[in-house]
Amino acid sequence: MSAASSLLSEEQFLCSICLDVFTDPVSIPCGHSFCKNCITQHWDISVQCQCPMCKKLFDTRPLLQVNIFISEMAAQSRKSAQMKASSCPDQRCAKPGEVPCDVCTGTKLKALKSCLVCLASYCETHLEPHQRMTGLKRHKLIDPVEDLEGRMCKKHDRPLESDHKLHQIVPMEEEYDGKKAELGTMIQERRLKIEEIKHSVELSEEDADREIADSVRVFTALMQSVERGQAELIETIQEKQKTTEKQAEGFIKEKEMEKLLAVELKRVQQYAEDVTLNPGIREPTYSDALEAVHIPKVVDTHRLPSIPHVGGDNALRVEVERFGI
Repeated sequence: MSAASSLLSEEQFLCSICLDVFTDPVSIPCGHSFCKNCITQHWDISVQCQCPMCKKLFDTRPLLQVNIFISEMAAQSRKSAQMKASSCPDQRCAKPGEVPCDVCTGTKLKALKSCLVCLASYCETHLEPHQRMTGLKRHKLIDPVEDLEGRMCKKHDRPLESDHKLHQIVPMEEEYDGKKAELGTMIQERRLKIEEIKHSVELSEEDADREIADSVRVFTALMQSVERGQAELIETIQEKQKTTEKQAEGFIKEKEMEKLLAVELKRVQQYAEDVTLNPGIREPTYSDALEAVHIPKVVDTHRLPSIPHVGGDNALRVEVERFGI
């Protein structure tokens, strides 16, 4: 047994969860072994039952079988470590006031280092994995301290003795009163800020209402101006239309007068010819001339030239020349 223990005194007796020598080792169906408490707690907080080493999933939680061989070898390893510690002068039991090893069972040896990652203190024997295994070498080791977890700064996750020696420590009641007053001041400032924002929003709403009213007033005045301009334009067009119509009526009347004049001139000419050929013919009247050309009698005949009494050829010739015949 001692020969086997010397050959298998390395990683084979370390639980991959707690990184310590096996305690009540058990095996799961995939073949890996763990401390009974370690694998039980691991599965209690996990959603699925999975091997921490090979990641194999199990549909149901497997029955834990005690690995008798590993249990005997782990017990022999502990015994050898204790014997080694007793034979080495540097490995002595922890005295009152000294930090004991958190891994040692039975007699607690003096711790050489404390691990800030594992939050545990180790003697020389149990510190050996941190000095040999690659993953554990990255852990930060410090001089041994008691209650390592309680000495960790909650803000920086570092021990107070190592990096926070200059931190000021005050009673909890005093710190509570200070934080309460600070919180009250902060709340009051937030309230004032909220009131300022509300007041700013109210002013903004008033400005918006005023701008809307101004824009409505401007557009109303613009629309009224456009309507006035439209009415004036329509009135101007209508006046121009009336003037044009009056001018057209006058022009038409002038043309009608010119037409009447031409008819009268033709009548006079015809009468002159008839008198020359037949001196006893009746002198035509204006009514006869108007009926001959189908012109209504409402025309103002006072504007037409009067027909002189023809007394002879000379008088007729003078009258004809006067009308340009």
